[in-house]
Amino acid sequence: MVIARESPVWTFTKALRRTKITESHETRRSDPATEAVIDLPRHYIEADGSLLRGPSRSLKHGETFAVFDNYGDIGVVGTGPDGLYFNDTRFLSWFELLFECTRPLLLSSVVQDDNAALSVDLTNPDIHRDGAIILPRDTIAIERTKLLWREVCYERIGLRNYTDDICRFRIDIGFGADFRDLFEVRGSHREKRGKTTVTYTDASVEFSYRGLDGLTRKTTLTFSPAPSKIGQHRATFDFELGPHQKTSLCVSVQCEDRNAPVVMNFARAFRAHRREIRARTANIAEVDSSNELFNEFCKRSISDLYMLTTRVDHGYYPYAGIPWYSTAFGRDGIITAMMLLWIDPSIASGVLQYLAATQAAVLDPSSDAQPGKIMHETRNGEMALLGEVPFRRYYGTVDATPLYVMLAGMYFDRTGRIDLITKLWPSIIAALRWIDTYGDMDGDGFVEYARQSGSGLANQGWKDSYDAVFHADGSLAEGPIALCEVQAYVYSAKLHAAKLARHMSEHRLAAQLTAEAEDLKESFDYAFWCDEINTFGLALDGHKNLCRIKTSNAGHALFAGIAKPHRAHRVAETLLERDFLSGWGIRTVARTEARYNPLSYHNGSIWPHDNAMIALGFARYGLGRRASEIFAALFGVTKYEDLRRLPELFCGFIRRPHRGPTRYPVACSPQAWAAAAPFGLLEACLGLELRHASNALCFVDPVVPEFLDYLTIRRLRLGDSIFDLELRRHGMEATLKVLSRQGDAKVMLIK
Repeated sequence: MVIARESPVWTFTKALRRTKITESHETRRSDPATEAVIDLPRHYIEADGSLLRGPSRSLKHGETFAVFDNYGDIGVVGTGPDGLYFNDTRFLSWFELLFECTRPLLLSSVVQDDNAALSVDLTNPDIHRDGAIILPRDTIAIERTKLLWREVCYERIGLRNYTDDICRFRIDIGFGADFRDLFEVRGSHREKRGKTTVTYTDASVEFSYRGLDGLTRKTTLTFSPAPSKIGQHRATFDFELGPHQKTSLCVSVQCEDRNAPVVMNFARAFRAHRREIRARTANIAEVDSSNELFNEFCKRSISDLYMLTTRVDHGYYPYAGIPWYSTAFGRDGIITAMMLLWIDPSIASGVLQYLAATQAAVLDPSSDAQPGKIMHETRNGEMALLGEVPFRRYYGTVDATPLYVMLAGMYFDRTGRIDLITKLWPSIIAALRWIDTYGDMDGDGFVEYARQSGSGLANQGWKDSYDAVFHADGSLAEGPIALCEVQAYVYSAKLHAAKLARHMSEHRLAAQLTAEAEDLKESFDYAFWCDEINTFGLALDGHKNLCRIKTSNAGHALFAGIAKPHRAHRVAETLLERDFLSGWGIRTVARTEARYNPLSYHNGSIWPHDNAMIALGFARYGLGRRASEIFAALFGVTKYEDLRRLPELFCGFIRRPHRGPTRYPVACSPQAWAAAAPFGLLEACLGLELRHASNALCFVDPVVPEFLDYLTIRRLRLGDSIFDLELRRHGMEATLKVLSRQGDAKVMLIK
C-alpha cells in the first residue's frame, strides 16, 4: 500500500522493494556487469539494505515481535525488516514521530537490561520561523518508552519543558500497515495480495486486511489524549507546556488476526510484563564474576533467552531469533535447551513435549514429512497458510530427530524425571524407527537426506545453505548426503535411548541399541576419517565419496562422543589452527578450502553456538583448557557488540589489532542458540556435570577462563538440593568453595 501524504511539509521517505523470486526452485538474478544469470536458492534472504545500517532495537512477547530503529521509529530510512509483527505478518510497517515536522535529536537509545522495554531519550532540534530560531534545541525533553505485551505494542511519550517560558509545539505521528508476510519482507514476490481498508475515529485508526487465505488481519492504533487532527496515516497533537511542566502521550497498536486482544493502559501492561519476567527467571541458576563486562554479557544472554522463550501448549519453547526466525525451530530449540540444561531444565521439558506433539505421523513429500521425523520449523503467515512457501509445518531437517532423542537422554540425566520419559517414550521409539528406515533408505548404516519437495531446503543439516556441502575442488555434493555430525548425533541418540530403555525395563532393546551404536562408531571412523586433512570429512555424497574438506562439523563428532580419543585430539589440533581459529572463534570452513568465504553464511563465518558445541566436545575428551581458548575468543567479541549481545553469526575475518569483528549483514540478533552459547562454553570450561542418578554435582578438571579471577554460581539445583558455589582461578588451577547448601546432594571436584 502506498502511503498518502496530507501536507507538503510532511516528509517521510519509504523505499519500495521491487524484488522478485520466481516460482522455480532458484532465484535468477542478472549481474549488470556481465549480464550472466546467477542462480540463488529459493528462500535466499535478499539484502537491499543491511540490518547494520544503524543500531536496531528488538522486543518480543509471545507471538509478537518488533524491530525499531534507535529512535523507536519504524520504516523511516530505507528498506529492511523494521516493523511490528504477529504470526509472521507485519502489522505495522511505518511509525514515525516528528517534532514540528522535523525528526527530533537522538540522545540515547537502549533496550532495558531485562528486555522489558525500549527507552529512547530525544530532544527538539532548533525550530525556525521567518529565518529566526523560535524554539532553541534542547528545550523539550522527549522520553519514549515502548513495550510489547501479548498482541499489543504500547508506547508512552513523555514531554517536559525545561525552560521558564510557555512552549507551544506540534507532535506528529505518521503510520502505515502493509500486512506483508515475513517471507515478502525477506524478498519473496507475490503476484496477488489481499485488500486493505482504513477507517478512523477521533482517537483511533484501524487498518483491515482481507488476505487471500480468507483471514482478516487488523491493526488498530489508539491515542490518548485524542489528537487535534487525525487522518488515515497521520495524527497531529498540539501541546502547550508551562514552565517546567510535563505531560505524556500514549499510543497502543493492537494486532488481531483471529481473536481481539485485551488492551490495557500503559502502566498496567508494563507491570504485568515485569512480573512475568521476574517469575520466569526466579528459580534459574545465576552467574556472577569478577569481570563486570562478563556479568553484563551473561545478564543480556539470559534476558534474550527468556524474551525469545514463548509459552506454547506444552510449556516454554525458545523461538529461534529476530527478525527472520521468530518461531519454533526443531534443531534450534533442541540445541538451545541442551546448553541451558544446567541453568534451567524446564526449557528442555517444553521443547521435548512440543516436538513430540508436532512429530510427523504420515508421509507428506510436500513438507518433507515422514513418520517419526521431528519438525524443522512452523509458520503462521498468509504465504504458509496458502502453501506459497512449504513452512506451515515443515520437516526438512535431517538432524533434529537424533538430536531430539539425545536431548531426552540428557534431560533424564539432569533431572531423573522418568514420568516425562514415560510420556515421551512412544515419540522416542518413533524417532528411532525413522532413523533406521526413512533416515537410512539405502541401509548402509548412515543417515542421509534428500529433499522430497522441490520448494524445500536443498541442504538439511544445520548448515542449510545451498552451497554448504562440497568437495575439495569446490564442486557441490550430490545427494543423498550423509553428514559427518549427523552420524555422531545418531550414535549418541542410540546410547541415550539404550539407557532410557533400561529404565523402561526394555533390556533387549537397550542391548540392541548399544550394539548398533558401537557398530556405527567403527563404520563412521572408517568412512569419515581423512588423514590428509587430519580430521573427519564433511559428508559422504550420493556416490559414497567423501567430501575431504576441513569444516567445523567435525567438532560436533567430539560433542556427541563418536570420535575415538586419538582422533578427537587430532580434530582439536586442526580446529585450533589459524586456518580455523580466527581470533574471534572457529570458522565454519577452514580458509584453505575452495569455497571459503568469510562473508558467507556457512562457508567461513563464525557461529557462537557452533563454537560452544565444539568446546563441549573438547571438554568431553579432557581438553578443557583448549575449550577456554574458544571461550576467550568469543568473549572478546562482546566488547564490540551493541548491548553485549552475541549475534547469530559474524564474518570470519582474522582478528586484527584495535578492531572488532566484522558483522554479518542479515544476522539475527538476538538469536536463541547464540544467547545460550555462553552457558555451553561455561559448562565446557568448568567440566560441569549434574548427575541425578548419583545425586552428585561434579566439576571435572575445571578451568576458570583467563578473563575471570573468580566465578560465582547461585541457585544451582540438583533434585531437591540448591547450591551457591564459587570457583576461583589460581594460575593454571581452580579451587571450589561451597558458599551455601540446601539438600543432600554431593559436590565433587575431580582432577
